Amino acid sequence: MRVLIATFALLSMLIAGAVVAKVEVATLRGSTELTEQGKPPMMAPVVNEDVKLQRAYPMQPPIIPHKIDGYQVDLNSNKCLSCHSRKRTAESQAPMVSVTHFMDRDGNFLADVSPRRYFCQQCHVTQDKVKPLIENDFKDVDLVLKEKSAGQVK
Repeated sequence: MRVLIATFALLSMLIAGAVVAKVEVATLRGSTELTEQGKPPMMAPVVNEDVKLQRAYPMQPPIIPHKIDGYQVDLNSNKCLSCHSRKRTAESQAPMVSVTHFMDRDGNFLADVSPRRYFCQQCHVTQDKVKPLIENDFKDVDLVLKEKSAGQVK
């Protein structure tokens, strides 16, 4: 009886393995073989609309809504601060750098942007005009609270 059960289990696994082996799995490589180098897609254009974009997940740093090609951000200069610093926002109408960027690691407020927060592209990125690879059903906390107060959320 045990031999019969073991034989049946082995045959079931072999049949299931054959069925799974025939299933095509969608990959980002497309039809390019694993051992080959595929042709890279064309670079997508960057969103350049200066309109605040919705975040894709909780606590996401704000996305840069404009091109930053050629922006110099190094030890001696930060092009981002020419519009986003406290002193320039009235003139540029750009949002000011968050107050958290003026804090040191101990929570003390500084007169200028903290060296830990000086290199903007460590956290902030531009957005390309592309179709998302996967669906995202993230809802901002404000929308969740609004739906909850309206009785739409369980």
